[in-house]
Amino acid sequence: MANLHIHQFPALKDNYGYLVHEPSSGATAAIDTPEVGPILKALDENGWKLTHILNTHHHYDHAGGNAELKAKTGCLIVGPKGEKDLIPGIDRAVGDGDIVELGAARARVIEVPGHTRGHIAYHFADDHVVFVGDTLFALGCGRLFEGTAAQMWNSLGKLMALPDDTTVYCAHEYTQSNARFALTVEPQNKALVARAKEIDEKRARGEWTVPTTIALEKATNPFLRAASPDLRATIGLAAAENVDVFAETRKRKDNF
Repeated sequence: MANLHIHQFPALKDNYGYLVHEPSSGATAAIDTPEVGPILKALDENGWKLTHILNTHHHYDHAGGNAELKAKTGCLIVGPKGEKDLIPGIDRAVGDGDIVELGAARARVIEVPGHTRGHIAYHFADDHVVFVGDTLFALGCGRLFEGTAAQMWNSLGKLMALPDDTTVYCAHEYTQSNARFALTVEPQNKALVARAKEIDEKRARGEWTVPTTIALEKATNPFLRAASPDLRATIGLAAAENVDVFAETRKRKDNF
């Protein structure tokens, strides 16, 4: 195990930034670059030097700080091969199954299109963590800006296949609004009801609700629960294929 040090911090309106530090080598990666100032501040506070940027997708709140940070630090920028022409300053384009080394740590790239055409996640299996960008949120999933429901359902399936104890680092604090929607499509889910109450209490105290875990999302996130009889009954698709249940759930969230 590489024993990664992960530093989480807020950026922009509702983004989270992450620094991933591998202590034996001193290598440090920013997972996406939502805002330069908070990234530089976090590096300074921890005494770390930025060596890598690991982009999940091309949206500005994820890659907008690439050029400035590369100019300041000379870091290596890694990003999705499906969006290599859209990632500022990209040095290495990676796809499904590729390995990204951060000192002694190794991340496996998982292609998870749907939110964008080439979106990827970074899974550090030895440390039981995955950085998922805007594909999976606590109690939610990304909007289908460039991909299809079938693509996103397949992508979420890849993440659901990770070990239950995997810690999930997503890119936004959307959990409270996601919980309100989730309760409209699976109000019978006792674990969801309890989680929604806990989320309201955390937010009232100004606390974060991210990270989450694969196990918790499988138990409460409606976008991972297309097989749930209660959810199917609520949305009127008792006999549908899982992908169609997911698509209807996503459509309802878009209009929530």
